[in-house]
Amino acid sequence: MTVYCGFPMEKMNCFSRRFRRTAPTSGSSRSELVPFRTPRINGWSWPPQPLQVVGWVVYIYFAVVSFGIFIPLLPRPWNAMSYAISGISFLLHFFTNIATVTIDPADATVRAKKNYSSPLPLFDKAKQAHVIQDLHCYLCDVNVGPRVKHCGICNKCVEGFDHHCKWLNTCVGQRNYWFFFVALISAILAVFMLTVVILFIFVQHYLDPHILRTAPQFAMLGNTTWLVFLPLAPIETSSAGLLTLAFITVLVCVVCMLLFCHLLGFHLYLFYKGISTYDHVKNKREKENRRRNTESKSASTCSSKSYTRSQENQDASNNCEQTLPQSPSFFRFANTNQLSSRLSNSICKELENFKKSAEKENSFNYGTENPTQNETRSISMSVIMSPKEAQGTSEKFTPEAQKPLACSVVARDSTSQ
Repeated sequence: MTVYCGFPMEKMNCFSRRFRRTAPTSGSSRSELVPFRTPRINGWSWPPQPLQVVGWVVYIYFAVVSFGIFIPLLPRPWNAMSYAISGISFLLHFFTNIATVTIDPADATVRAKKNYSSPLPLFDKAKQAHVIQDLHCYLCDVNVGPRVKHCGICNKCVEGFDHHCKWLNTCVGQRNYWFFFVALISAILAVFMLTVVILFIFVQHYLDPHILRTAPQFAMLGNTTWLVFLPLAPIETSSAGLLTLAFITVLVCVVCMLLFCHLLGFHLYLFYKGISTYDHVKNKREKENRRRNTESKSASTCSSKSYTRSQENQDASNNCEQTLPQSPSFFRFANTNQLSSRLSNSICKELENFKKSAEKENSFNYGTENPTQNETRSISMSVIMSPKEAQGTSEKFTPEAQKPLACSVVARDSTSQ
């Protein structure tokens, strides 16, 4: 409020109050707090994941070396059997992998809206604890079922959510889980067959290489020359090149077998427990949180016990300090009253001893007493006693020492008179 305070052409603010302006604070816009992104439809949505590209490269490599290099070297009927088993495995894995990647695992309500072209806000765990509350997704703005989870990478609700697979670049849910499982089993079978074929060729190359050279194209070649990509496009290579390629392929097969078998065993364990991958991860996190809480509680109880013990020790030390005398030395007395009482007691004892010794001396002197001895006794007593008591005793003993002199003077006067 501004008023005129009697000064011409001058306006003063008597209350020294600043004007407040209402303006949007930084970061108050929803677009700044929550970024938006278009939901992913399936595994073919751009951009692809690096692991997805690596998976397809490994698949193509295994297919080429299996059907173009190693299986044609097998003798009959093993080559026909290997063609059949490996062919079925590779084809089954190819189609199931394509189906897993192509199928949209989103919930039916999300797919019914068909709003993949419009961007949705992203799910941020640091800002939002739960996206789905009371069976309603606030990001997708749809009502969902009890087993529906919102995937933060695909940015949509997935029906029967199990996990988001980076090798497939899509979520694995209720709609594509069994395709994923069959693709996993077919991949294990294909890699296992390729490993067996390579090991057989590697062993026979040193034991009996003629078994591997049954093709008619080997008739015009020497023993150190080998052919690959039989029978359509034969290419010559050496034994060292063939064995090196076989060794590298076996190493890759072993790595893939370990990964695939571990994943298969994990999902068999989930089948046995009747839970999904998401439930397993959730239960593991809850157990970890409970363990941390128990450790923190135990640490707090231990710290409280140590604190109480330190307080008890401190109180005990304070009590001990209160019982100790306040003087700098333990053997010194606290006040002058105690000192005077002790001194008086010691002086009384000395006086008693002095009286006893005096009585003994008097008994030896037959009851007579010398005045000079009496004066010396009074002087020694004054030294032992305190100044006040010595002064009192000296005052008492002085007339007693002068009485004999006075009597003698009076007696002399009387005799002289």
